[in-house]
Amino acid sequence: MSGLLHSLIYSLLILIILLPSQLANAANNTQNFHYFCNFNNRGNYTVKSTYHKNLKTLFSNLTSNTKINNYGFYNFSNNQNTSRDRVNAIGLCRGDVRPNECLSCLESSSKNLTQLCPYQKEAIGWYGDEKCMLRYSDHSIFSSVMETRPVYYANNMGGSTDLNEFNSAVRNLLYNLTSKASSGDSRLKYAAGSASGPNDQTIYGLVQCTPDLFESQCSDCLVQSIARIAIDCCKDKKGGRVVRPSCSMRFETNFLFYESTAPSPPPPSTTNKTSSQGKSNTTTVIAIAVPVVAVMVLIIICIYLRVRKPRKKFKTQEDNEDDEIEICESLRFNFDTIRDATNDFVESNKLGQGGFGIVYKGRLSTGQEIAVKRLSKNSGQRDLEFKNEVLLVAKLQHRSLVRLLGFCIEGRERLLVYEFVPNKSLDYFIFDQAKRAHLNWEIRYKIIAGTARGILYLHEDSRLRIIHRDLKASNILLDEEMNPKIADFGIARLFGVGQTQENTNRIVGTYGYMAPEYAMHGLFSVKSDVFSFGVLILEIISGYKNSCIQCGESMEYLLSFVWRNWREESPTNVIDPTLNNDSVNEIIRCIHIGLLCVQENAASRPNMASVVLMLNSHSLTLSRPSEPAFYVDSGAGGLQDNMMQSCEYSLIQESINEASITEPYPR
Repeated sequence: MSGLLHSLIYSLLILIILLPSQLANAANNTQNFHYFCNFNNRGNYTVKSTYHKNLKTLFSNLTSNTKINNYGFYNFSNNQNTSRDRVNAIGLCRGDVRPNECLSCLESSSKNLTQLCPYQKEAIGWYGDEKCMLRYSDHSIFSSVMETRPVYYANNMGGSTDLNEFNSAVRNLLYNLTSKASSGDSRLKYAAGSASGPNDQTIYGLVQCTPDLFESQCSDCLVQSIARIAIDCCKDKKGGRVVRPSCSMRFETNFLFYESTAPSPPPPSTTNKTSSQGKSNTTTVIAIAVPVVAVMVLIIICIYLRVRKPRKKFKTQEDNEDDEIEICESLRFNFDTIRDATNDFVESNKLGQGGFGIVYKGRLSTGQEIAVKRLSKNSGQRDLEFKNEVLLVAKLQHRSLVRLLGFCIEGRERLLVYEFVPNKSLDYFIFDQAKRAHLNWEIRYKIIAGTARGILYLHEDSRLRIIHRDLKASNILLDEEMNPKIADFGIARLFGVGQTQENTNRIVGTYGYMAPEYAMHGLFSVKSDVFSFGVLILEIISGYKNSCIQCGESMEYLLSFVWRNWREESPTNVIDPTLNNDSVNEIIRCIHIGLLCVQENAASRPNMASVVLMLNSHSLTLSRPSEPAFYVDSGAGGLQDNMMQSCEYSLIQESINEASITEPYPR
């Protein structure tokens, strides 16, 4: 046995000596390679397994000229024995790349992916300034499956002196290219072109989709990407790109980055996402060398331990919901710590109260201010909702989402600890005639736009796809600068990859903000949140609650009131009189966007990427809204009657919900 051990140690020393020079060559191939491994948690495969063999066979077929068309699109499945071991792959080369160069690019990508994502069942990579994209997975990625995640952004610093004109020229160019690319056939959905910018600049743009998408899917994917320019990608920059599995978009100023008679080399880009890989030779060498050496050392140690002592049995992970909370164990607070921070939950520290409990202000021993949601012991929020909120919010990071600092479970106590947001919630201001006078249009627009970006992050750009299901004024908190932060994820739902809608028998949330398909049939999707956001826009503009408006002696539901004035071409009647009429055109445009969001047919509502785009681009023409869902008639004693009763009740009582509390059942 000692001879074997000596042999292994000798082999390891040889490997360490030779590894740097070998890995340096590998680093050169991965330096311009952006990739993601196992981004949908598909799991791993083992060496010489059926999946491993299928993957190797698939990549060997990839390099055959007979397996790829002249348009640079490749999709292929390899399956042996069972569907569980099926490998699906997509290869796509940029529309200007020649076939031989395309094959070479895909071959390099296949080597990089298997090297950088070893034994992982799903991976995607873009090589050579996105000249080609290669992706493989054990689940279906064909036949009109639009996927917008994972995504990476990059930009080139610097911009134009006339930023408004420059940004407008970029958007118009990319919209025109989107129209051309999406109308392509099943062989190629690609467009490239240029436009004139300010100061005699030339702006070059390129967009492309996987050609298996429908025209509407390609257009939606690219519109979402263009929307990122104004949010967190490359606003005011001279170049930028947004790259997704189903589509990519790029623009540059004063140099041609796609194929021409005299192609220019691309300038360096600064990548804005930490998940993009392959930034330097040193990083790549370390990323590969450390695991290899560690594995070799681990093998030696395992052999040694096998000889010296009996083999230990390892516990397998159980599918127990209670184990999930251990993921966030580092966020657990001691109950005494929270009790001290809130001065034993003294009444003077109370911020608000709702259906699930009371929210208190507190101060930790470090001086940090916190907001503590103490669930009522008889609250309608069950342990399921509590775990849901902890596990979801702990994984979310966005400036328009309230930040979860931790939680506490002790006996029957259930506490959630959030960052303290000093200006309470939106309903505290907007539904109070005196307080809403302090909200000028600039502040209200900032709240609308910030909330839209937060919802877009939940729907499209976070690691998870989340439907909030309870967007309302009391769940929009305001920080010291009146920036919005979406709160209360107790009834939020996580969607799987490719999932577009879900049905539930347990209707939770708040009437007036609920989309009709959810309130009546329990069917919810991203379009349910869009509906709630549309109601929120109209509340912010009008200052009225969604339940009712008193017009003389009659009462009218908010959406009915807005729609009637829109049809009668008197939208200014909807605007809160305390607002400055200098911004009337922008306010009316936001009313228009709100009406598009609350259309009765869910399919007619825009997605949040389009909403963000509408809010940021005043030159974008808006479609004509159809009749909104005023109410859903379910017969006598149905939702319509409930809303009218709510309308009468709200005339005599102001909202007391000043904190992030969700009511467990509809009002």
